[in-house]
Amino acid sequence: MSDVAAIEQFVKQFKALKTEVAKVIIGQEAVVNQILISVFSGGHALLIGVPGLAKTLMVNTIAQALGLDFKRIQFTPDLMPSDILGSEILDEDRHFKFIKGPIFANIILADEINRTPPKTQAALLEAMQERAVTVAGHHYKLDLPYFVLATQNPIEQEGTYPLPEAQLDRFMFAINLDYPTFKEEVEVVKSTTNDNKVTVNALFSAQQIVDFQHLIRRIPVADNVIEYAVAMVGKTRPNSDQAPEIVKNYLDWGAGPRASQNLILAAKTHAAVNGKFSPDIENVQAVAEGILRHRIIKNYKAEAEGISETDIIKSLF
Repeated sequence: MSDVAAIEQFVKQFKALKTEVAKVIIGQEAVVNQILISVFSGGHALLIGVPGLAKTLMVNTIAQALGLDFKRIQFTPDLMPSDILGSEILDEDRHFKFIKGPIFANIILADEINRTPPKTQAALLEAMQERAVTVAGHHYKLDLPYFVLATQNPIEQEGTYPLPEAQLDRFMFAINLDYPTFKEEVEVVKSTTNDNKVTVNALFSAQQIVDFQHLIRRIPVADNVIEYAVAMVGKTRPNSDQAPEIVKNYLDWGAGPRASQNLILAAKTHAAVNGKFSPDIENVQAVAEGILRHRIIKNYKAEAEGISETDIIKSLF
């Protein structure tokens, strides 16, 4: 199949996938879009939202619709790295045997990732970056596609450990979940307080998703679009000559090169799901907020004056 025909096929399957997810998840279209763009770009996503906004249900539904193996890890202060990665045990023949932990799946939901100490948060790092795990000197490859979706509760600071910047940078998207609208909430209450069971059909196989990830990487990008993305990321660095006044006044640190890479990858996927064969500047702008939000660090002045990350990112367009 030619790449053009493959993209047309991808657009059809993507629409069907969104319809399937919408059977269970009411509203939250922008959030679902960003999660799916992240999956097909081969990146990870961080979901930030208060409890009860169906973050876990959303990930579970998406995993079912994608036909992937799904595991959930509930992060707690006493969780150890071996609880995630797995550990070696002595079997009845007195041989060491490795018992795989929940990290061995296609989609991992790291629930409330900021609830656990950095030692355990870091257990995910190698898996996220290398798609592999090293335990007791043995190197284990993880099955592809591999995708970590972490959730974080923004309102509770008691007993939480903020994610290290190096780990935050590994997430392609930081996605904010808002409360549903009045109409959506009425629909949610109607659909969740009856006895109807909704079945979600698997529309993809693991191999198909890997093939689509390769297809998206093969999409050509014009040099001016790449230069635009790199220039946008460069403008977030307060010491740069190109940085606008708002950045110099309100940011301590800007985004690194991983942001530029992710902007282009996500723009390619955003273009593909909209039936375009090459991304343009509009596609870069469409994904910029989710990709840059967690990579810029505001200073005290920004907090005091109520300047949000969104205000700063919009000023870069």
